[in-house]
Amino acid sequence: MILIAITGASGVIYGVELLKALKKLNMETGLLISEPGKIVINYEMNEDLEEIKSLADHYFEANEIDSSVNSGSFKFDSLVIIPCSMKTLSAIANGYASNSITRVADVALKERRELILVPRETPLRAVHLENMLRISKEGGIILPAMPAFYHEPESIKDITDFIVGKVLDVLKIENEMFKRWEKPQ
Repeated sequence: MILIAITGASGVIYGVELLKALKKLNMETGLLISEPGKIVINYEMNEDLEEIKSLADHYFEANEIDSSVNSGSFKFDSLVIIPCSMKTLSAIANGYASNSITRVADVALKERRELILVPRETPLRAVHLENMLRISKEGGIILPAMPAFYHEPESIKDITDFIVGKVLDVLKIENEMFKRWEKPQ
């Protein structure tokens, strides 16, 4: 199972589009959305929260500390936090598991499961970079939402698909979300 967590950073479209892509690929998914994530979804997307939840096979409330997803015995392969706020990134880097999202990330790191963070912040402070380095040293993958333009995107969807495709690449899931680089003739 791939767990997707959406936190309160701009760019919630990345998380929603990843859920849609995984659903098309018939991958089993679980979803967590932080309270700030729900607020950002309301501001940035024209989609109903219940519809977004329905994209996942399982939904877990981010503030239910007794949820099964919080246990190291809960079976999942990967956790993708997309977008990942600096608050969430800082909590993970410093072992502060105050909600289900940061607790599952803690489990992923301690049990060497795949953890992918898609931070969405700019510019970055030194502490942001230090926290990213700390997580990277523990085996987490930092995949910033930095789209490429060599594939000549024509829409926001093209830009979003590039990032979603890169996440799928890291998860080792075959995809054709974006045009791969080819040396010009």
